[in-house]
Amino acid sequence: MTPMVRAEGVCKRFGSLEVLKGIDLEVQPGEVMCIIGPSGSGKSTFLRCINHLEKVDAGRLAVDGELVGYRQKGDKLYELKENEVAQKRQEIGMVFQRFNLFPHMTAIENVMEAPVYVKGVNRADARTWGMSLLEQVGLGDKAENYPRQLSGGQQQRVAIARALAMDPKLMLFDEPTSALDPELVGDVLAVMRSLAEKGMTMVVVTHEMEFAREVADSVVFMDGGVVVEAGKPEDVIRSPKHERTKAFLSRVLRKD
Repeated sequence: MTPMVRAEGVCKRFGSLEVLKGIDLEVQPGEVMCIIGPSGSGKSTFLRCINHLEKVDAGRLAVDGELVGYRQKGDKLYELKENEVAQKRQEIGMVFQRFNLFPHMTAIENVMEAPVYVKGVNRADARTWGMSLLEQVGLGDKAENYPRQLSGGQQQRVAIARALAMDPKLMLFDEPTSALDPELVGDVLAVMRSLAEKGMTMVVVTHEMEFAREVADSVVFMDGGVVVEAGKPEDVIRSPKHERTKAFLSRVLRKD
């Protein structure tokens, strides 16, 4: 089976700062992988590399067997043109910490926007599809509300519906609950659990340890730009082997 995500020796620098130092991992179709670790460990940067929002400096990244951002001819890699990158990016949904909804558009208009203007779907079909997605995330009754009329958790669920509107093969979540008040987190995690149950391939950067324990098929602990430990949730979270993992989890779980 072709992995949905394959990273081989992925490195990324920002000036003199080496953020990723040779990441190797695979995500299989239908798998939920949670990436945990302290701030500044490279988790979000790696996620952004998967859909070429950041270009890797060394190594190789492939999604569903195709290189991300590059084409190989012989032994050489050639960078894709921006329109080709954008075409590939349509297959990958991404949900950020901040919701980034268009403030002048209603919830349904936010969800319809990409199918209409990127895929050329007619507005009636896009609206029908968009409404089904809003229903899926529990917001069918908020379709005509503007972002300012929604709570943070509701806005994030609209953002998830918007990402799903492009019918992606892979969903990336970059700490999707970190900007939310604690009482709003549960509704967003419930939507993500539902997606996992339906077989969506997901890579989730998160500090929500309970979600990682219950939903993830695999957990990766990153620190200092490297993968320190990886495996099943019960191994990494309940019985970590590396001292750095133990120290991190002791602090995070004590907070929980």
